[in-house]
Amino acid sequence: MSATLRFVIFQLMIIVPFVSGAFIRNRLPYLPGLTKKLIRINLVLIEPPIVLWSIWGLKLSFDVIMLPISGLFLVLVGMASGWAFVPVLKLSGKKRASFLISSSLANHGFTMGAFLCYLFIGERGLGLSFIFLSYFMLYVFTVIFPYARMVSTSQCYSLLFLKGFLLNMQNMPLFAVIAGLMLHAAGIERPLIYFPIDLLIIVSIAIYYFTLGINFAASDIGSSMRENLALSLIKFIMVPAATFFVLSFLKLEDNVKTVILIQAFMPAAIYSVVSSVLFDLDTRLASNLFVLNSLVFLMLVLPMLFIFRSIIFTGLL
Repeated sequence: MSATLRFVIFQLMIIVPFVSGAFIRNRLPYLPGLTKKLIRINLVLIEPPIVLWSIWGLKLSFDVIMLPISGLFLVLVGMASGWAFVPVLKLSGKKRASFLISSSLANHGFTMGAFLCYLFIGERGLGLSFIFLSYFMLYVFTVIFPYARMVSTSQCYSLLFLKGFLLNMQNMPLFAVIAGLMLHAAGIERPLIYFPIDLLIIVSIAIYYFTLGINFAASDIGSSMRENLALSLIKFIMVPAATFFVLSFLKLEDNVKTVILIQAFMPAAIYSVVSSVLFDLDTRLASNLFVLNSLVFLMLVLPMLFIFRSIIFTGLL
């Protein structure tokens, strides 16, 4: 499949499921329960084989260790920037939690960042992006999800509370990362057989954006403009600037540095909506932030990345 065709399909599998979800928003009963079930199906059945296959096929190097460290750095910069905006925006309770999660989590997965790594670098880019994402699974399931649940239920963080998250089928993508690395460590090579990775990616992205369409309310756009402006400043100026600054001092493999640079520009994560859906936070705000932030990225930031890619992705290489 050519890069151009992948990109066209990528746009379609975002737009069509999202519009479909928005269309049936007020036409089907029990949608909140349906969205939770669809998200869990993705986490348990579809994402894990994609993650396992991509990581298993990598040729690992010492520089690869910097990928999850860089990923953690990006989300921590986003979280810190979000906290700085909270007093200005006067946010509290579930609304504050949804904004902070949106500020921290970026769309590094194959619904955006990993797929763009796939477009720019090929399967190696996709595999490296999943190594990069190994921070993400651990961070989401040990920090973001517990934080979301505490805000929603007023429970305290504890080892027992954390154990309940780790021993959960929703963590299958994290287990797939561990399994892929163990196969590498054991010296077991990935078999030379056909694996429908493109099809699985399409199905997974379609499910996420369908559930997003169900939870998005266009009427909320005007009421969240200040939050959207703040989030755009965080995602497209503050986080990339911090990344460029740090990478200018590091000597890393070209592909590794390219993956980090691509991921530094990513908009809010679909997992910010997933967190709000699963733990009953401000779902409408999370969906609104995700949609508008993604639109700003697709209409303004992404074209700039393609036009100036030779400058952006080679300037620090």
